[in-house]
Amino acid sequence: MTIRIFTTGGTFDKLYFDAKSEFHFGDPMAGELLEEANVNFEYRIESLLQRDSLDIDEQDREVIRKAVANARESLILIIHGTDSMVDTARALLDIADKTIVLLGAMQPARMRYSDALFNLGFASAAAQLLPAGCYIAMNGEIFDPLKVAKNRSQSRFEPTEQ
Repeated sequence: MTIRIFTTGGTFDKLYFDAKSEFHFGDPMAGELLEEANVNFEYRIESLLQRDSLDIDEQDREVIRKAVANARESLILIIHGTDSMVDTARALLDIADKTIVLLGAMQPARMRYSDALFNLGFASAAAQLLPAGCYIAMNGEIFDPLKVAKNRSQSRFEPTEQ
């Protein structure tokens, strides 16, 4: 079993440049985090985009969609910025025979107090346990993309009634 991991940018992979008080994208952190965690499953990482999710548009979602649909693997993780993660997940709902789990982070993985490592581990387990479909794994919960929203003031995802 191999998990395919697609990265799209987002806070998860950002670097903070203190002198300029701004963030830039660094190399994807997923491989380093999984190596440190000494996971016992195979994974392949591919960077599709390096964008803040507020800048991800329909063309970018089509790139993500094609990559997921064409992947040999049936277990897919997508590291994505949290602001438009729900929109991307909804664009993937009709892909059959794959378990697709989107995850992100509220703080960059390179920062000491980040939820990135937990979210990556949680999403990795979810992909192995859930049936085929598309899900969001954030804040220790699995969400249906049609019934979730980001609560920006609380920095978390919450279920909604749809």
